[in-house]
Amino acid sequence: MYSPTGVCSRGIDVTADENEVIQQVFFIGGCHGNLQGISQLVRGQKIDDVISRLQGIRCGAKSTSCPDQLCEALRELKRAPLQ
Repeated sequence: MYSPTGVCSRGIDVTADENEVIQQVFFIGGCHGNLQGISQLVRGQKIDDVISRLQGIRCGAKSTSCPDQLCEALRELKRAPLQ
């Protein structure tokens, strides 16, 4: 479970397969409808493709957003894949 910073969501649980294809994403907290939509849209996508599309998105005056924090969670997943 990734703990995002600077956003409303309190946790991001993301899994990917051995080919770095996202299998599922769950956000805890945050804007439920929007985050549920993002979760559905990224399922089946390659990690690097999602990072390239979503990194740097900001939420209002914040320096980050839930999609941007998802990218951080995906980077962390790539550094420490399932054993």
